[in-house]
Amino acid sequence: MKKLTVDYSKTFINLDEKEILSMQEEINLCHDALHGKTGEGAFFTGWLNLPNEYDKAEMERVKKAAKKIQENSEVLVVIGIGGSYLGAKAAIDILSESFLNDRKGMPEIIFAGNSISSTYLNKVYNYVKDKDFSVNVISKSGTTTEPAIAFRLFKELLEEKYGKNGAKDRIFATTDKSRGALKAMAEKEGYETFIIPDDVGGRYSVLTPVGMLPIAVCGVDIDEIMEGAKAAFNDYLRPDLKSNDCYKYAACRNALYRKGKTTEIMVNYEPSFMFFAEWWKQLYGESEGKGKKGLFPASALFSTDLHSIGQYIQDGLRIMFETVINIDLSEADMSIKEDADNLDNLNYLAGKSIDYINKKAFWGAVLAHNDGGVPAIIINVPQVSPYYFGYMVYFFEKACAISGYMLGVNPFDQPGVEAYKNNMFALLGKPGYENEKEILKKRL
Repeated sequence: MKKLTVDYSKTFINLDEKEILSMQEEINLCHDALHGKTGEGAFFTGWLNLPNEYDKAEMERVKKAAKKIQENSEVLVVIGIGGSYLGAKAAIDILSESFLNDRKGMPEIIFAGNSISSTYLNKVYNYVKDKDFSVNVISKSGTTTEPAIAFRLFKELLEEKYGKNGAKDRIFATTDKSRGALKAMAEKEGYETFIIPDDVGGRYSVLTPVGMLPIAVCGVDIDEIMEGAKAAFNDYLRPDLKSNDCYKYAACRNALYRKGKTTEIMVNYEPSFMFFAEWWKQLYGESEGKGKKGLFPASALFSTDLHSIGQYIQDGLRIMFETVINIDLSEADMSIKEDADNLDNLNYLAGKSIDYINKKAFWGAVLAHNDGGVPAIIINVPQVSPYYFGYMVYFFEKACAISGYMLGVNPFDQPGVEAYKNNMFALLGKPGYENEKEILKKRL
């Protein structure tokens, strides 16, 4: 199988190759800290060897549960927030059919518990209440506000619709192996459970049952995903910058950051990759945004966004660089035909494929933005498949860990996320937050 490759030649308007390769010693230290489990947050590096060490028996249970859901449900409601849904949503968008009529009887996947929008929850509730549906609730604790609210609503609906016994066979809990409110509820009610490993944080969890169950329900080959991740594991074992494209990406983005490029825009040319960028933004934003430093992760879908924020990228503040995902081989293609009237002036494209035109838009944008002072890292993915999805996930996870250590932060915690939660709990009157509530009321 071909490897994913990184082309950083379009960063040479700000860097040169010697400058990147000179970071080898720093890369070695970060590699040793990660693999030797001596760096900050080392406990949460269970994802590192996951492609080789994942629980095969549990993955078989995942496939069995997915088959059961396929047979008895029109809809699967996946309840989770952040890393508990973004990876699965990305995979489903990329690897399954875009339109329901093309999904060959596979259940529709709807995500809930990722916001507190009453409008959205009401629409999902009304959509599924007259359909056969199941729920996959994903939470280590079971008390995270957004998914806990959604689960209470949909659990009640399932019990009204199917009775207690019927409901328990349609609820699948992905949670901690031994503790937490959701684990306790699952044991009490008899839900089938899947484990979120203790040493794998949410944003690194897509290759665990967190992501694998919803993905399998769509009919995607999850064994192939794990094969791709395993290939990436093997390809990125040695820290040599000349041969390790994962580390090359980490080094390059840090070199650009140190030269004042504080925003990284992930650019896709395939609409199905929109949520892959959302997963990537959480992975890097939550891992690196600490201590008043870190690259700000943004995203854009081209050529669409070339007609919206393209002007800013071309001529705005020179604080950004682009990381462009280029798919070498398109899944499907169409060609432009000759038109006798040529009123749209497209006959010069006659005989050319849509993918060929898309690739020229890609290169046209890269070169134009380079001329405007915007460097680009190009990540070439051979094709769209479960194998390469797994490969990409592992590539970005490992690059994130190395990059975080280069930045000097713990890439596996998220202390800043707690601030809004504490304020929200106080304003809602949660027991134990009475003093904070009075302080906040004076500020409002």
